Amino acid sequence: MKITVETLVKAGLGKVWDAWNSPEDIMQWNTAHESWHTPRSTVDLREGGTFLSRMEARDGSMGFDFEGTYTRIVPQRLIEYSLGDERTVSVEFSEQEGGVLVRETFDAETQNDAEMQRQGWQAILDNFGRHVEQKG
Repeated sequence: MKITVETLVKAGLGKVWDAWNSPEDIMQWNTAHESWHTPRSTVDLREGGTFLSRMEARDGSMGFDFEGTYTRIVPQRLIEYSLGDERTVSVEFSEQEGGVLVRETFDAETQNDAEMQRQGWQAILDNFGRHVEQKG
């Protein structure tokens, strides 16, 4: 099953693209809830390159690596990648009136229900939009 989330970011395409792919930015926006954070991020943005975002509870009680391999890159338009469990993700960037629509479509995993997954990914995407817009 595929799940799609999206947000309209009120900023230019270059700024949105850069914030999505900058480890320094990722560490600031990549969280679904304020009780979590991303203390480490690496990005090798090329087909065959890898990425890793270390996501941890702020209280240190748990954490995990969100990592994968880029399978297709169309600069400022599309990023596709596969996760370690072979699920795939597609991230589209399209200029719209008023900003850039960022749409993520991902294969659902089996541990959590689909609505919980949709809400988590949407919360992270909403944080991304706020981060970019606040950067000015």
